[in-house]
Amino acid sequence: MPSTLIVFYSYTGTSRRVAQLLAAQQGWPVGEVVEERPRSGAVGTWRCLLDSLLGREPPIRYEGPEPGGFDQVVLVAPVWLYQLAGPMRSFVTHHSLRLRRYAVATTMNASGADNAGAEIERLLRQAPLLTAVFRARSVEDGSCADALQAFGDVLAGKPAAAPVRPMEYSPGTA
Repeated sequence: MPSTLIVFYSYTGTSRRVAQLLAAQQGWPVGEVVEERPRSGAVGTWRCLLDSLLGREPPIRYEGPEPGGFDQVVLVAPVWLYQLAGPMRSFVTHHSLRLRRYAVATTMNASGADNAGAEIERLLRQAPLLTAVFRARSVEDGSCADALQAFGDVLAGKPAAAPVRPMEYSPGTA
């Protein structure tokens, strides 16, 4: 069984909930991407939009285990304005040499997961092991738990308890 680390960034708490649930289900350690300059209020929301539109990489710090010490890393990232959230973009760029094998779980309200996954793939110059998309509503009401369990089980090399649906999980594509 490969050693796995979960790394997440969360502005609203949705990606944090996904990372924490996956960690509880699989027993994997978690690292967090934290912004040097926290966002709050309308100005923070405006910065989110600008980061997405301009592809900016805001200053961050990483709090967690060294990603290079794990066989694979699960990136849990929000989608902002149909793009990868800026702080996760910063993490992926700064740690690209340590992310040899990775999976992506994106959280979003509407759409854009394909764009975020494609950006990570471009930055890392390799396809993910597995991808999954979780809508904020399913995270808030807990209905994502079974799909998240199946996602984790596949990464852990366990037989998935539920069938893996191609629309939610796509090995080797983002």
